[in-house]
Amino acid sequence: MVDTVYIETSIISYLRQKPSSQVVTAARQLLTHRWWNHERANYELVVSQYVIDEVSAGDPALAADRLLAIDGIPLLPNAPEIPEIAHEIMSLGVLPPKAQVDALHIAAVAHHGIQYLLTWNCKHIANARILPRIHGVLTSMGISIPIICTPEELLGDDTAAD
Repeated sequence: MVDTVYIETSIISYLRQKPSSQVVTAARQLLTHRWWNHERANYELVVSQYVIDEVSAGDPALAADRLLAIDGIPLLPNAPEIPEIAHEIMSLGVLPPKAQVDALHIAAVAHHGIQYLLTWNCKHIANARILPRIHGVLTSMGISIPIICTPEELLGDDTAAD
């Protein structure tokens, strides 16, 4: 059985941005492209309506390019439990009010039992200070905990060519 990876919005953003002159951003772009080109075929990819909504925002030409990147990736079905899980995360103050959509990404992945949530959102999702609290909420709700990680952490090895 192939593991499933939820592609969070930041992955598509890094994949489709112009090359950056900022060192950290450029490194993340490189790692994202490396994962996308060499590793994604090893997984079943999924997105949610939240990803579609976010990548559709902003400049119409850039939004069209981002939407093209996720074209053909299956969409997780909406479920009433997803906003309930996100509400629990938010009501306990695990994430700040402006991170409501981030809570919905986490909730969608958790509800559907997806193995991996792939993100570059290290402020609210892949954050070592926040992850234990997210795990606590999901555990208390009896929901399995997904592996929340960055493309760098999900690379098979470091021998792949760029």
